[in-house]
Amino acid sequence: MASQLADSVRDDIVYGKFVPGARLNLNDLSKHYAAGINPLREALSRLSTTGFITAEDQRGFRVSEISREELIDTQRIRVELECMALRESITNGDVQWESEIVAAHHRMSRIQDTPEGERLSLDMDWETSHFDFHTALLSACKSEWLMLFIKTLFECSIRYRKAIVLTIKRDVANEHKGLMDTVLNKDADLACELLKSHFNETTKLINSMDEAKK
Repeated sequence: MASQLADSVRDDIVYGKFVPGARLNLNDLSKHYAAGINPLREALSRLSTTGFITAEDQRGFRVSEISREELIDTQRIRVELECMALRESITNGDVQWESEIVAAHHRMSRIQDTPEGERLSLDMDWETSHFDFHTALLSACKSEWLMLFIKTLFECSIRYRKAIVLTIKRDVANEHKGLMDTVLNKDADLACELLKSHFNETTKLINSMDEAKK
C-alpha cells in the first residue's frame, strides 16, 4: 500500500497537482487517496529521500521547492548519466532496439502534432510518450542502477517543464528527430552532443528569461 501511495503522490507532484512548497496534510491526503494515515506517512517518508518531498521536523511534509539552480544541476547530471547509457545502448542495440525507438518516436510525434516552433501542450499523454522515447533510446543499456537514476532525474525535470518551460516556444520535434536519426546511425559522439544540446537548450532558455526580468 505504501509503495502504491508513493507512486500516486509522486505522479501528482510531477504533473503539478501539488504545487512546489505546498503543505501535505495527512488527513486531507487520506480522504483524497482513500488510504490510512500510517501507509501515507510511510509513503511520504519514502518520497522525502527522492527530492520530491521535504520532511520538516515536527511539522509534517511539504512538496519540495524548485529553483533555477536545481534545474541547472539536474540537467548537468542528466547529460552525464544519459550519455553513459546512450553510448552503451548504441553499442548493444540491435534491430529490435531500433524498431522500438522508431515506434516510440512515432507515437510521441503524433501526440505532439503541433506546428513547428509552437508551444507544446505538455499533458500526461505527451509526457508518457516523451518518457517512452527517451527510455527507448537507452533501452539497450544493461545497467539497472543507471536507468533508475535517470528515471528519477527525468521525473524531476517534468516539474520544471510544467512550471517554467510552458511559457517558451521551442522546436522540440526537430530536436527529437535529429537525435533519433543520429542514434540509428550509431554515431555515439554526435548523439551525445545532440543530447547535451537538447538538455542545455532548456537551461539557456531559462537563463534568457531570467535576464529579461532584470
